[in-house]
Amino acid sequence: MSNEVVARLVAALGASVVLDEAALDATREDRSGHRSAHAPLALVRARSIAEVQAVMRIASATRTPVVPRGAGTGLAGGAIASTGSVVLDLSAMNRVLEIDEADELAVVEAGVLNGALNDALAPHGLWYAPDPASRAISSIGGNIATNAGGLLCAKYGVTREAVLGLAVVLADGRLLRTGRRTVKGVTGYDLTALLTGSEGTLGVIVEATVRVRPIAPGGIVTVAAAFPDVERAAAACAAVTAARLRPAMLELMDAGAIARIAGHLGAEALAGTPLDGLAPGEAFVIAQSDDLGADEQADAIAAVLAAEGGRTVRSADAVEGERLLAIRRAMHPAMASRGEVLIEDIAVPRSRLAEMFRAIDGIGRRHGLEIPTIAHAGDGNLHPNFVYEGGEVPAHVWQAADEMFRTAVALGGTLTGEHGVGILKRRWLAEELGDDAFELQRGIKALFDPQGILNPGVMFPAAPVVAEASGFRARSGFPEASGFPEASGAR
Repeated sequence: MSNEVVARLVAALGASVVLDEAALDATREDRSGHRSAHAPLALVRARSIAEVQAVMRIASATRTPVVPRGAGTGLAGGAIASTGSVVLDLSAMNRVLEIDEADELAVVEAGVLNGALNDALAPHGLWYAPDPASRAISSIGGNIATNAGGLLCAKYGVTREAVLGLAVVLADGRLLRTGRRTVKGVTGYDLTALLTGSEGTLGVIVEATVRVRPIAPGGIVTVAAAFPDVERAAAACAAVTAARLRPAMLELMDAGAIARIAGHLGAEALAGTPLDGLAPGEAFVIAQSDDLGADEQADAIAAVLAAEGGRTVRSADAVEGERLLAIRRAMHPAMASRGEVLIEDIAVPRSRLAEMFRAIDGIGRRHGLEIPTIAHAGDGNLHPNFVYEGGEVPAHVWQAADEMFRTAVALGGTLTGEHGVGILKRRWLAEELGDDAFELQRGIKALFDPQGILNPGVMFPAAPVVAEASGFRARSGFPEASGFPEASGAR
């Protein structure tokens, strides 16, 4: 059957079908560290909606698994080749189709990079608010598939708030268009919101109509503060939001994260910034205010941070602000450059942020682990990084991560704030959702994809008609073969 599938793809799509061994091998992993035991049958670099439809029609007729893939920057193992699959690469569908200044929207293909969209919008005095740390390398389609967050979520919301409509190719090859170009609209169920964050399990996102914003008058003012420890820094961030202040950005780095970034970038990168010369154990907060009234809000934020014990500086210099953000965005490259790391993603209510940091510190000490952590403190989203030695994730790392997930949920939080479930966290999904919600979600999956061919194994175990991916090796993530028991209630 595999030879037949490849032959049909080549006959229908010609040069868009890639069988090169190196190209196939590259689809076996993403930025999560997962690596599939098997290369796919084929890689299709689609250049049009029609080509995506052709792939899905062949896959549906032959019951072949299809793994939609964008830029390959995911951190949850959600776009990795599975056994016997075809990887459908959308990165070549990278056109900005329309910019409508009057209605403040843009229409883009799925492969457009997040940063490239903002480059295209800037001459029109517009910008796109979703701002993941990976914006220079991650695609809009992938951002939508995972409902990505980022540094600006506290004020501007996650990706879902910016998506007005989608074009999605369904499992049988039909093209579905959802949503509208209007600001408001409540006709029928909100399929656009449902598909946003569905991780390629319900359909293949090929095009999006997104909300854009006018570039606000006034400047950006940056406030930076150093705290004796991360708990006090987290408490200060919670105090900012409790004071009804809404900075565009509120980021926190603990001492371990700062040390890793400094080691990666070098001391000269921090020279002349408030990060230069921090005492051991100190944590660091960066806040930014924008739009009209930025000066007054920045003053208020600085006052709160100072009242909570922070050594605070304030600057309206745009270059200085961008320099600090570049240091913050260097966290993931810094971790990746130092060997093995499990990059995680949890969220808790903002008022419980200090408790979660305290819990992470305790988990690290109990399990003998270093866990450098950064946080989008404005919305309670933390990224703990488990550092370990060797290629396979040791059992005590799984145990520590399990404890961290359960703690986050117990504090009223969630397993994932923005990376998605992917393969990494599916065993904990039912425990957070509850049995009824879990079964309803599996039913939605079956309705959209009755054969179980769309991204099998992501979010839910693969349907019986399709062999599940196996043999994952992980530098980061939770392989099924880890020997760690499934969470209670998981299927």
